[in-house]
Amino acid sequence: MWSLGDYSRLAEVLEPHAEALAETCNISSGATVLDVAAGNGNFALAAARRGADVTASDLTPRMVELGRARSAAAGMRIEWTEADAERLPFPDAAFDVVASVFGAMFAPRPHLVASELFRVVKPGSLVAMANYSPGGFLGRVSELMASFSSRPALDLPSPFQWGDEDVVRERFAGLAASIEVMHRTLTFQSNSVDSLLKFWEETNAPHNALKTMLPPEGYQNVIRQWKALVDELNESTDGRLMVSSPYIVVLARKIRHGRLSGLLPFLTRSSLRRRGSPALSVSQNRVQ
Repeated sequence: MWSLGDYSRLAEVLEPHAEALAETCNISSGATVLDVAAGNGNFALAAARRGADVTASDLTPRMVELGRARSAAAGMRIEWTEADAERLPFPDAAFDVVASVFGAMFAPRPHLVASELFRVVKPGSLVAMANYSPGGFLGRVSELMASFSSRPALDLPSPFQWGDEDVVRERFAGLAASIEVMHRTLTFQSNSVDSLLKFWEETNAPHNALKTMLPPEGYQNVIRQWKALVDELNESTDGRLMVSSPYIVVLARKIRHGRLSGLLPFLTRSSLRRRGSPALSVSQNRVQ
């Protein structure tokens, strides 16, 4: 699905938020960095420009292909690999920073994602995420798309739960020594509802996947409701279009005690004896 549409154009809109996360992470020259569910490499390139030794991974071969081409064109040495965020092919404690920008949140089993992010980062080092929150333009559009989709065989959690601070803290419990959450906003601007719809149809993978599954009359019903929703959410007062979506930035430090820390919630007291043992910023993006 994620190869549908021209993701490179959507990535241009999202790139400032990847740059902001890289700046927030305070990435230093020589740091080892992993970008998980990297798309075509927004965060990976931001880290590489700061002198980091960068590895980028994505589940979709097309994204890896785009990322390699983009890295080469930028003259950046980035190691690209196909990888599932739920089963990363990297050794334990391999990276100084492990990050994902609007990517790993879409993997279907979030607790596996959390476990893997913390497994491959070094003790005391940083796991960083930017995750869309419920509500706003993206959250409401996702709900609309879901209402037209067939119900999955498994009742999977919404990806937008990754943008709920309480949920993230629960998922990182036993893995993180500290968690900092910052609430931010992503804004789309366009000349009109129709121009934003054109951009969405040309770039958004889930939208295109739904279009292939519906008969023409069903898809036209989606479009009518999509336009009505965007009209409802329009924040512009000058006759143009502006819609926004909240998201959170998560900075989590891995517990320094190694693998045992991640297992603590699952160990009984007797087994342990036997072993001896947030700020608001607004960023705007224009879609012509």
